[in-house]
Amino acid sequence: MLSRLGLLLATLVFLTSCAMPPDSPHFQPSDSLPPYDQDSFDHYVRDTRAWIAENRVFLSDDHNLEIELNTPFELRPDKPAKRGILFVHGLGASPWYFSDIATAMADDGWLVRSILLPGHGTRPADLMLPDSEDWEKAVAHHANLLAAEVDELWLGGFSTGSNLVTSHALKDEYIAGLLLFSPGFYPDNDYLFLAPIISRLWNWVDIDDEDNIVTYQSLPTRGAALYYRSVSTVQKNLKAARFDKPVLITMSQHDSVLDPDATLDAFQTRFPNQQSRFVWYGEPPQDLDDPRVTVLASNLPHRRISTFSHMNVLFAPENFYYGEKGSHIIFENGQDGIALPDDTENLWFGAWGQIAAEKYHARLTWNPYFLELLDNIREVTGDS
Repeated sequence: MLSRLGLLLATLVFLTSCAMPPDSPHFQPSDSLPPYDQDSFDHYVRDTRAWIAENRVFLSDDHNLEIELNTPFELRPDKPAKRGILFVHGLGASPWYFSDIATAMADDGWLVRSILLPGHGTRPADLMLPDSEDWEKAVAHHANLLAAEVDELWLGGFSTGSNLVTSHALKDEYIAGLLLFSPGFYPDNDYLFLAPIISRLWNWVDIDDEDNIVTYQSLPTRGAALYYRSVSTVQKNLKAARFDKPVLITMSQHDSVLDPDATLDAFQTRFPNQQSRFVWYGEPPQDLDDPRVTVLASNLPHRRISTFSHMNVLFAPENFYYGEKGSHIIFENGQDGIALPDDTENLWFGAWGQIAAEKYHARLTWNPYFLELLDNIREVTGDS
């Protein structure tokens, strides 16, 4: 009886956060998803671009830019590549999230591809269309396509994408290593396990203004359920096996959606390769005794940065959209009752929910240590 009562209470807590969508195309799904199993990456890119152009609910007058930033892409080095990496973005995000890292790796001689997970790139309601097999099969198909072109294949992922590529790598002996940015292995949410149940009863977890051309702001319960399934799968796989090849993991101590300590513990127990590295942004963890872990301070007052966010590690300070002088600032950052300053030069930056007296914190969306991150990648992949 107590366990049933607890489940009921948890369900009620979850439902209080749900919302009714306005009458807008953003919250009405497309008729279908595009295929992702084409026999060539070029064919896949063309088909996906056409589908985005036809189904996207545009947020600006620059439709070409919005299509470009949400379309899968490939970067080839000047010389034939022996090494390739496939990048997989996170929930609600886009292939463009890897553009800064992809450019640097292509310059280093890698063949780089970044795919679009089904349900992304158009409107939040399209996350109601895929199932977990669509995501898993898309990753597997494009890993196999890229493997046919290179001698050595790596996988990279952000957040949910990290869950997908890690689960694949634990089953595919061909994968040579992993680059994982804020991997979503361990969510800091006690009610996530309810998402698959709630998705059958209620359509939306969160409704927000759609003003970001590379990231959905709203989330259907179906999307939350898909993330939960990726969590359940990767946790099961990590319990059953270790990944003995090199891996880079980055994590903010102040990540607002994940459990950083659990992620660090998983690195130390499930990723034993001595070439692996864990980059921790924040204060040094207690009792840390692993030379593979690098600690970088995330409180940088001289740059008006208080903490690192879930997303900022991927982006160079020079990024045109999310960079230090970028065109898009995420002002809505969980700070009710704090006035937005008149001058954006007085903004501070941090993780979601960062609050400090007399400081307005927008989301930190760029990485002050981006060049160091590229060095970390080269060290782990053997390019240094």
